[in-house]
Amino acid sequence: MKLDTMMEAIEVLARERGVAVDTILDAFANALVAAYKRSPGAAEEARVTIDPDSGEVIVYAQELDEDGNVVSEWEDTPEGEAFGRIAAQSFKQVMQHKLREAKREHVFEMYEGREGDLVTGLVQQVDYRSVILDLGDAEAILPGSERIPFERLERGNRVKALILEVRNEVKGAQIVVSRSHPDLVRRLLELEVPELTDGTVEIVNIAREPGHRTKIAVISHDPNVDPKGACVGARGSRVHQVVNELRGEKVDVVQWRDDIGQFIAEALGPAKVKEVHIDEETKTADVVVSEHQLSLAIGKEGQNARLAARLSGYKVDIRSDNEGAGTEETVAAEVPPVAAPTADEAATADAGGVTDLAEPVEDGSAEPEPVATAGEGDDEDVMSATAGEDESE
Repeated sequence: MKLDTMMEAIEVLARERGVAVDTILDAFANALVAAYKRSPGAAEEARVTIDPDSGEVIVYAQELDEDGNVVSEWEDTPEGEAFGRIAAQSFKQVMQHKLREAKREHVFEMYEGREGDLVTGLVQQVDYRSVILDLGDAEAILPGSERIPFERLERGNRVKALILEVRNEVKGAQIVVSRSHPDLVRRLLELEVPELTDGTVEIVNIAREPGHRTKIAVISHDPNVDPKGACVGARGSRVHQVVNELRGEKVDVVQWRDDIGQFIAEALGPAKVKEVHIDEETKTADVVVSEHQLSLAIGKEGQNARLAARLSGYKVDIRSDNEGAGTEETVAAEVPPVAAPTADEAATADAGGVTDLAEPVEDGSAEPEPVATAGEGDDEDVMSATAGEDESE
């Protein structure tokens, strides 16, 4: 029995579906075995061989013993149109199953090990539990817990997300993505800032409250490159691309400082800090601000101070320099501190040390440098410089 025409069709199908010819031939052989067993006078067991060059098909009937071993084998290839029709029907069913399996394996192999990568997808389905994104060659699931709070996603929207996990399940590869993970901001910024890609500028740490505000600490490995300016871009062009993708979430870029007291002062921007007392034993920073800067340093519902604490890894106590006011805000760091990626460890103040920001700092300025901020809003704590210019949002 020869299948010259069938072999040509199999080769075309293999190219169109991206499946190996051997996989299709194996499926076809299984279909022929099933068709043989349904023909009159067929043996209970059989095997089929297909010559990939000539298309020659041979069916071998088998006799097995009680242990399943082959006792005897003989050629018993059926002839006639009935066998061909049954074989075609069986092949169609088996091939559909094989193609689904091959596609699942292909998708899993394509995305396996890509955790942390950025992907772009079209919103395909939205409900209260999850969002399904069409990635073109696969589908990804965005769980409700990984969505940006209060973000409105509609069918057809194009969004970027971070791959969290790739699982090979029975129903196929499942790609879980996130839009609330801090590393999403990192990946988005890397798309806009070449200095991050080539290693000139490095992100030391990220503190994020999805949908509200993100603070990013950056450091430059080239003394001629301003890390904050590189990330913000001319008139905020680079960081605004990230803000737009995050639907208006504010993004503050802070330069990492070796002096942890000065770094915390800048991380509390746009508030102007007068003094920072560092206790290395308890990892606590006692911050002193003028009375009219207190609410700005704390931020709406403590957000500004909370993010500064996460960014530095220190517990932050903020109080007014007006002793009679007796006002104090304490915010504990919720993530461990991240050391600056320098050869020698970031120098910090000794236990009980004081960084007096009313005195000139190393760059000769009398006040800490303002945080570069992008994002819209009219919160009272949004009074920072955007893209190197003093603006009020």
